[in-house]
Amino acid sequence: MQLGLRGVVYEKKENNEKITSLLENCIDSVVGVSKVKETNSSIFYNDGVKKLGIGSGVVVSEDGYIITNEHVSGGKNEKCYVTLDDGKNFTANIVWSDSGLDLSIIKINAKGLKSARFGDSNDIKIGETIYAIGNPIGFEFQKTVTSGIISATNRTIKFEENEKTIFMNNLIQTDASINPGNSGGPLINLDGNVVGINSVKITSADGIGFAIPINIVKPIIEKLKNDGKFEEPIIGIFAYDKNVIPYLNNSIKFENGIYIANILDNSPAKNIGLKEGDIIARVDGKIINKMIDLREYVYSKNPGDMITLAILRDKKQFEIKLELAKK
Repeated sequence: MQLGLRGVVYEKKENNEKITSLLENCIDSVVGVSKVKETNSSIFYNDGVKKLGIGSGVVVSEDGYIITNEHVSGGKNEKCYVTLDDGKNFTANIVWSDSGLDLSIIKINAKGLKSARFGDSNDIKIGETIYAIGNPIGFEFQKTVTSGIISATNRTIKFEENEKTIFMNNLIQTDASINPGNSGGPLINLDGNVVGINSVKITSADGIGFAIPINIVKPIIEKLKNDGKFEEPIIGIFAYDKNVIPYLNNSIKFENGIYIANILDNSPAKNIGLKEGDIIARVDGKIINKMIDLREYVYSKNPGDMITLAILRDKKQFEIKLELAKK
């Protein structure tokens, strides 16, 4: 029994050391992000995190590309400020952002940064252990680690913003503690890989946090790293996953695909005759059941590329070709 107990203790210590090592590597890629330069970012200043827009970000390239939340950094062509763990401050340009995803990619003029590794957010499982890293209540508490599990996947959250009802789809739900300053920080699995970007913009209750799956930005990061730019291709639609439809209209029924709720004027979708209420079942033969899957696929393409959509309309299915436009 004693030998067995020592073996268990040794195994537990070995596992703890492995986890500690993985987290130490990840922590080096987490930075502070703020909308205001040289701020009093202390928790001892009234409501400092909220007023100053202090949050977190994760470095994804050694030459200064960083992922964060859009509500932390601001929108495209704006500026924000990044603080590294050595105290150095940088002005960052926002090179891409999407308010619907609450994600942005910012760039600082730096070299030799420690970049995080990506995991596959499609492979995460309910009950899997994960860690959230960020600056929960100001820079004095930078790179705080909290742990928890994957509580659910593919969650849809409904909330009000600027007097509009907004739905965010395909979210990762976790019970790891995520506070305001954690916004934009990484959600990390036991392999030390980033599987999501935390966002408290969509926190609705104590003990429930959400993260945006990392796969959505992988194609964008690759193009930025390889080409130095990302020209966003668009179809010109706003669509909902099947699990959002009950919020909108219980009479709408379909087995799989995504539901087109709105079509932009002067867009490829409008030009080829797509209609509100159409269901996109496949793109280039790939089955689509989540808006995030369509986004990920389209982001891997370029403006001017042709794609083929399988459309369900009035219980009839047909295929239509579409040329992607530049956003």
